[in-house]
Amino acid sequence: MADPLLDHLVLATDDLESTVAAFQAATGVVPAAGGRHVGLGTRNYLVGLGPTAYLEIIGPDLQQAEVEPGNMPFGVGEVRGTRLVTWAVQPVDLEASLTAALEAGVDLGEIRPMSRATPAGDVLSWRLASTHPAPFDGLVPFLIDWGSTRHPAESGLPQVSLLNFTATHPDPPAVAVALDALGVTLPIATGPVALYAEVRGPAGVVALDDLT
Repeated sequence: MADPLLDHLVLATDDLESTVAAFQAATGVVPAAGGRHVGLGTRNYLVGLGPTAYLEIIGPDLQQAEVEPGNMPFGVGEVRGTRLVTWAVQPVDLEASLTAALEAGVDLGEIRPMSRATPAGDVLSWRLASTHPAPFDGLVPFLIDWGSTRHPAESGLPQVSLLNFTATHPDPPAVAVALDALGVTLPIATGPVALYAEVRGPAGVVALDDLT
């Protein structure tokens, strides 16, 4: 089971439309268009993972060709193929969690406001603390607070089931210290740095990194 504070998983791709089509073919679920991150060079699609979490499929926005790949969030511009790059949690107290991480030697960056418009024209606003390169290559989650904005998972997203969410790292105890500071859990085995997740839809089960 995923941590109760899980907000969303971030699946990055260098070809957004192809990855969305592959997800649909593998699961039988059509991801919903999210919106454009104006000025950041990316756009996304969303799929619900239950009532309080979702999957974000994010890639370069071809209509924002002026944005350099190195300036895209979460290192999206550097991804080749499809890769689960990080995850987000929504703590009870964003400021307190950020401080706890710093005290454990993990810098998650400064809190900054963000927003995007939905295809329907509604504006979603949130506060976010993240940094790139991310601590432990994205295995430590970034922090998000939706404030008074309705959570995306509550907006009628198409749904899949999250079957498992795990990671590997050469030094799992070091990652565990950072996770403990945030009060979250993630099963971590020894191995190369990677996040793994499997989801199930009406058409079957797919490992997110296998989408091509």
